[in-house]
Amino acid sequence: MSPESEADLPGDAVLPGLLSESLYAELVAFRRDLHMHPELGNQEFRTTAAIKGRLEKAGLRPQVLPAGTGLVCDIGAEPDQGTGRTPILALRADIDGLPIPDTKTESPYRSTVPDRAHACGHDVHTTVVLGAGLVLAALHEKGLLPRPVRLIFQPAEEVLPGGAADVIAYGALDGVGRIIAVHCDPRVDAGKVGLRHGAITSACDRLEIALDGPGGHTARPHLTTDLVTAAARIATDVPAIVARRVDSRSGLAVTWGRIESGHAPNVIPQHAELSGTVRCLDIDAWRLAPDVLHAAIDEVATLHRAKSEINYVRGVPPVVNDPEVTELLREAMVARRGIESVEGTEQSLGGEDFSWYLERVPGAMARLGVRTPGERTVRDLHQGDFDADERAITVGVELFTAAALLDTVQ
Repeated sequence: MSPESEADLPGDAVLPGLLSESLYAELVAFRRDLHMHPELGNQEFRTTAAIKGRLEKAGLRPQVLPAGTGLVCDIGAEPDQGTGRTPILALRADIDGLPIPDTKTESPYRSTVPDRAHACGHDVHTTVVLGAGLVLAALHEKGLLPRPVRLIFQPAEEVLPGGAADVIAYGALDGVGRIIAVHCDPRVDAGKVGLRHGAITSACDRLEIALDGPGGHTARPHLTTDLVTAAARIATDVPAIVARRVDSRSGLAVTWGRIESGHAPNVIPQHAELSGTVRCLDIDAWRLAPDVLHAAIDEVATLHRAKSEINYVRGVPPVVNDPEVTELLREAMVARRGIESVEGTEQSLGGEDFSWYLERVPGAMARLGVRTPGERTVRDLHQGDFDADERAITVGVELFTAAALLDTVQ
């Protein structure tokens, strides 16, 4: 599955904008450089500089966001682009890495930064949008780009509530009519994309609970507030209570990642903590979740005479794909690689701050296949051994360029 010539394009019509062998090789090298130098959210200074330098080399004028990480770059858009003009099609990538070690010991492009890795494929997303931008800029120079395109390289996707809010506040959606993105999927073969109308990801929030009360000797628990038991009951009872107070079809789920209390086996502690995530498939249930969780936690804590302090951190709503934009992505992929290159995909319980853009403008996210065809081992997201079949870069670039050429909505 090497980059194809335009003569190899399936279908009757040939769209320009395919990826050349030389640019593909450059993009692979660019992706590997990012993979070796991952940066956490709002710290992506090196990454931002690398993207900016390559866009400027192509004659473009990227604008770095005020905080110094992330950037926006227009192709074919007038400086005062706005109402009454052809709406911009935005291509979005996220650029941050994760605070986990890279365990690919045999990889020549393994992360060089301790306890940092591009384990969610953001290096691939970034490379795809960069490559699409370079191809579309060349088409614009030839007068072949029918509409303006905006490249959005967003910082801090992995940091709740996500860097999308800062990008939107900067004005990156001004003049935008539609926005599209891809996300790596290690369960889909390279060469294919997964598409879905409606919700494709879930809401994701963070929940932190602190419990306090008088401790004491384990020989006399009746004279104490038994916070270990209180924490245990909250951990088990609250998810069960919540499951009976919202429609089960909403998929509202509470999952704990940390429970901590006490230091000695014969001492009932005075403080306990729990933290975890709240995920939800349905946006209406997500909006109710904080009140439902607060009530359930207070009930259980009060039953055990524990004082509770709750920190409910809003994360992101579900990514809800617009049907028309999803069909644009389908049409673009079929034009490039045929109908067999598109498959349906299920709604994930993962969260993605691309959802905040879709609260403002219609758009869609595609799942970009990154599994080597025939490989049985799944190198899953957010794992230290995650990697991508780099031929997916070609697929992502040509999906985006075809979408830009086929998007005729005014």
